[in-house]
Amino acid sequence: MKVGILAFQGAVEEHARMVARVGAEPVAVRRKEQLAELDGLILPGGESTTIGKLMRVHGLLEAIREFASAGKPVFGTCAGLILMADRISGQEEAHLRLMDMTVSRNAFGRQRESFETDLDVKGFDSPMRAVFIRAPWVEEVGPGVDVLAVYGGRVVAARQGHLLAAAFHPELTDDVRMHELFLDMIQENREVAAEPRPV
Repeated sequence: MKVGILAFQGAVEEHARMVARVGAEPVAVRRKEQLAELDGLILPGGESTTIGKLMRVHGLLEAIREFASAGKPVFGTCAGLILMADRISGQEEAHLRLMDMTVSRNAFGRQRESFETDLDVKGFDSPMRAVFIRAPWVEEVGPGVDVLAVYGGRVVAARQGHLLAAAFHPELTDDVRMHELFLDMIQENREVAAEPRPV
């Protein structure tokens, strides 16, 4: 199983380490042609405006939309969550427009307001350590979005079918459960894709 990590900015190596720990092969992605070999894709943190521009320059914006529309799972963390959102508060143009949610950039404050906390995540049997760095939050979600975690009354993790988003950085801790969840989503997608189609 191959999991791509968009490799323009952010904790690419840390995500790759987590992907390997949960038993998949990480692939650093910089070209749209690489998407064809992948079972899932992670959009890491960084600066969402810059990553969005680079995706457009390299033809990855439409290619990732097609990747997701084909049912392939996508997981965005921090800036990756912003890239996946259908709407960005105070900003006319969103990026990938994959998930039915409105997000607010840097909503928890600037770099000096970064923090860690123990977070209850739906489906996990104990809290996980969550690292928030210039983190966004989700202001509102559509009816098809499942809220997985809330902090301070704000949505910080959500799932919409084969799409997963977190406002924090699970790759910066030793807790692999978010990456395991993503791998489970990839496996679910592969099993659905392998089912015989009605004649």
